[in-house]
Amino acid sequence: MLSLDEASKSLGVKICQISPGQANLAMQITDKMLNSHKTCHGGFIFTLADSAFALACNSYNKTAVAASCDISFVRPGFAGDTLTATATEQYKGGRNGIYDVAVTNQNNETIALFRGKSRVISKTGPLDDPNPN
Repeated sequence: MLSLDEASKSLGVKICQISPGQANLAMQITDKMLNSHKTCHGGFIFTLADSAFALACNSYNKTAVAASCDISFVRPGFAGDTLTATATEQYKGGRNGIYDVAVTNQNNETIALFRGKSRVISKTGPLDDPNPN
């Protein structure tokens, strides 16, 4: 699925692990991701977290989309940092799901906390992608 996600691919997002209800992705912060404070722009951090959320909620081979998302930024990221987004399912019932994503840096310091609510819109998988990266 990620191989068809041009936004994530353009940021260098890599899959570390996927299992039912969980996903772990990584991304290195580049100079082009910095804001005027010379820290990583929150939109890039959100995109990483959202991509982990998307893979976790689509891990059951049913097409799920975001119904809502929220993020809290708790520490800045800097050029050269490697961020890891770990998505974990908190609830799955009917067509609804709730997923928490922790974004950490290479020192295992929390950068952001994200919560996404998903909605299954199709009983078939998003796309059976033979190339997961």
